[in-house]
Formats: sequence, structure tokens, C-alpha cells
Amino acid sequence: MMRLPLLDPAAPDHFPDPRLALVEPNGLLAFGGDLTPQRLLAAYRRGIFPWFGAGEPILWWSPDPRCVFDTGTLRINRSLRRQLAGRHWRLSVDRAFGQVIRACAAPRVGESGTWLVPAMIDAYVHLHRLGHAHSVEVWDGERLVGGIYGVAIGRLFCGESMFSAESGGSKIALVALARLLHEMDFPLIDTQVSNPHTLGLGALEMPRVEFLQHVARLGQLPGPTGNWSDLTPRLIQPCAGE
Repeated sequence: MMRLPLLDPAAPDHFPDPRLALVEPNGLLAFGGDLTPQRLLAAYRRGIFPWFGAGEPILWWSPDPRCVFDTGTLRINRSLRRQLAGRHWRLSVDRAFGQVIRACAAPRVGESGTWLVPAMIDAYVHLHRLGHAHSVEVWDGERLVGGIYGVAIGRLFCGESMFSAESGGSKIALVALARLLHEMDFPLIDTQVSNPHTLGLGALEMPRVEFLQHVARLGQLPGPTGNWSDLTPRLIQPCAGE
């Protein structure tokens, strides 16, 4: 019988050791609690994240291995550069967080539901208003055609989701974010669980024990706080000059 710890609502900073997470389903650690900023930030500082669907309790995860991007090596490949040639898209940071997360919540082609339930959207919008969650947006004129959002903990960025309304939009957002983070001495973007799409973009699988060591170190380093919209001029169009 599978037994999971139930989180105490009165102890938002308490989580089980992520090394005790289940093997199957991979990384399931605990359930319950809430999505307050204090609990979410405490989770991310331990390499733990929430992931659940409509009608389910809040579930907390720390999978093994962990999927990450190296911010110093992520690049747009040649075929995508050719595909995007001549497009005059512009980039921004933290200018449309709510639009990005709601676009990420829209069901994908062939899917009927989403893990980004309203409670999750509200929780991350709250984190954004507090200066902990951030987004990169890709625009075609006034139309949002791609984006990515996540949570910054010290010098670690925990990527949550991305979307494309035009082919290549999410990849442009991801690479632009990686370059900005690399410039700010963020070495990793955590993408949680690997899949063919992220691995095809250059993501790496890292043993959980190694990832947790990075979390412990990077989470203690000072990082930029507040809204990042002033960083927009530092974004580099990923196809430029390559």
C-alpha cells in the first residue's frame, strides 16, 4: 500500500526529505498543505514542486533524475534560425506574466485538460506580484506569440511552463531567458521532468542527489528581487548574430 505524508497546514516550511520520494510514480513525495507563497518558496528551496490536476489534492514532487538546462550552452539550432529568419518579433520580461501563465494553462492539441488549475494560476500570479515569479514574453506586434515563466530562488531558476502561439515562440522565449540568466550568473534552469521535447532542445538529466546539492548552494546566493521588467533591454534576440 502506498502511504504519503500529509503536510501540516500549520507548518508551511516543513517538507519530508525529497530523497524519500517514491520511485513509482517517480518523485511523488507528499500531499496536502496549501499554495501560499511561504510554502511554495520553502518547497522550491528544497527541490520540491507542486503538480496536480483538477479534483486532486495538492501533490508535491521531487523526481529522480531531474531535468535541467545549462544556461551557458542553450542555443537555437540552425533549422529554427532559418524558419524564424525575417520575423520581427520583440522580447520583454515581466510585462505580461498573467497572459503567459494563462496561455500555458490552455489545453494542448490532443489534450482535454491542464495541470494549471485556477488555484495554481492564482498562486503563481501572487508570487509574481511579490517579485519571485517571472516571465519572458515574445511579441509579434501587439500579439503574444510565445512565453515562459518560472520561479527564481537565489541563483536558481525553476522553469514551470512555456507556450507557443506561433511555431518557435516558446523556444525563442526559452533561449532568451537562458541568455539573460547566464548573464546574471544563474547556471541552471530546472525543468523538473524530462520529455522528448526538452531533451531535443538540449536539456540534461541530472541525478536528484546532485541536483539537490545545486539547489542548496544556488538557493543561498543573493539574486535579483522584485519585478524584472527593467531587464528587458538586456534581452538578446536569440537568432541575432548566430
